[in-house]
Amino acid sequence: VVMTNYSSSITYGKESISFNVLYVDRKTLEIAVHPDAQVIVKAPKGATPKAIQGRMVKRARWIIKQINYFHTFEPRTPSRCYVGGETHQFLGRQYRLKIKKQKENAVKLKGAYFYIMTPDSHCTKKTKNLLEDWYKEHAYSVFARRLEICYETAKKLHVPFPEIQLRRMAKRWGSCSKAGDILLNTNLVKAPLYCIDYVIMHELCHLKVHTHNDRYYNLLSKYMPDWEKRKERLEKATI
Repeated sequence: VVMTNYSSSITYGKESISFNVLYVDRKTLEIAVHPDAQVIVKAPKGATPKAIQGRMVKRARWIIKQINYFHTFEPRTPSRCYVGGETHQFLGRQYRLKIKKQKENAVKLKGAYFYIMTPDSHCTKKTKNLLEDWYKEHAYSVFARRLEICYETAKKLHVPFPEIQLRRMAKRWGSCSKAGDILLNTNLVKAPLYCIDYVIMHELCHLKVHTHNDRYYNLLSKYMPDWEKRKERLEKATI
């Protein structure tokens, strides 16, 4: 029987928990609550809806706790207009936009300002594209440097040194692939370095233990004892 992805819900006390089930090539079932409060279940291809429902009921108290935790940080990100005077972040610090009309496109970070130079100084879409390109360019070099530092700290994991890939993601700061690569959200470069290190260490430990079980959290706590504080700071960031 081919199992197809589906959406469902359970009731726990007075609470209703909606969740999406994704069937993937894995041996264990994983329940994750994303920062937008979406509940995603990654299930082995042979898992039945009844078995998944049962696991959801067992984990309901934890799921509600996670959902309420993420709700405390809403609204997470203010809408951006990409106009002069607006603030944008880089490595946990705020900088104001200054948009100047010039022949050549350029972005410079100087003092307390992002200087956006462009012949299309009144085009907010152009400003947005230039700034996003700047973030992407700098994200890779920042992440590569932090990965070297984190990898050295956790070298006893004995995992191959991973490649970094960048992607804009709505629900995650990072993930890792079966090939052993680490995928990081470009927007993470707006967070403080100690938050970036947390995400990288989180994924390095996943290269050793793929699921969020006790063994995994023991590893994470071993190599980054204050990871919970870093995680909370990252979730509070209005990036």
